Amino acid sequence: MKEWKRLTSKENAVIKLVSSLQGSAKARRENGLFVLEGLRICEDALENGVRFTMLFVSDGAADRFSDAAARFAANAAECYRIPDHLFAKISDTKSPQGICAVCAMASKPVGEIDPAGRYVALERLADPANLGAVARTAEALGVSGLLVSADGCDPYSPKALRASMGTLLRLPLFMADNLASELSKTGLTLIACVVDPSAQPIGRVTFSNGCALLIGNEANGLTEHMKQAADQTVTIPMRGKAESLNAAAAAAIAMWEMMR
Repeated sequence: MKEWKRLTSKENAVIKLVSSLQGSAKARRENGLFVLEGLRICEDALENGVRFTMLFVSDGAADRFSDAAARFAANAAECYRIPDHLFAKISDTKSPQGICAVCAMASKPVGEIDPAGRYVALERLADPANLGAVARTAEALGVSGLLVSADGCDPYSPKALRASMGTLLRLPLFMADNLASELSKTGLTLIACVVDPSAQPIGRVTFSNGCALLIGNEANGLTEHMKQAADQTVTIPMRGKAESLNAAAAAAIAMWEMMR
């Protein structure tokens, strides 16, 4: 039987840690930890072999989800039972289910990239919802993994994890401080997606194994440094008055072309 520790004060150091992990990318990076909140995403993590460093279950959730709580507890190093009002203090949602787990970050070093794989690299993507959407599409289409620049949104933020519907726990994830520099060491063919009528229409490109699509920031696209690192530039032809696409939509079209 797993031992459950009782916490009742919002001043407790463990409670303060979880609150900081929920709200701060800096705290997540410094501690190497992130939070999964909600029954479904904790189930996804359990099914994918993600170990829980800490598990928190509210009094109400302990009654409503007793079977799930027992399964999660067996996968956790430490288990905490807390009052419902205290769980609300560490929750990132308006209507918390009363279950959350703290886990260790598990992004891979770029050196582990498969030289024959097909990847998507996201430079300075700002919106975690876009990141989550790209991750879901990438997994659905069979993309080998996702590369994320450290100066973009945090893939371990609550919003990104929710938007990905658990995909960011399954899809190989690589993070780099200098994405262009790290990509240049992989041997992958780098294909930059740009809004430029002089670039090659993406439908005419023949993709081969060992490549990476480069997708840039929602407002500014790829940096000049990243464009210069690319082996080829491609564009998605558009009709009508639209000048550009949402980053997640552009990435979805580009990934479809890469994987078909």
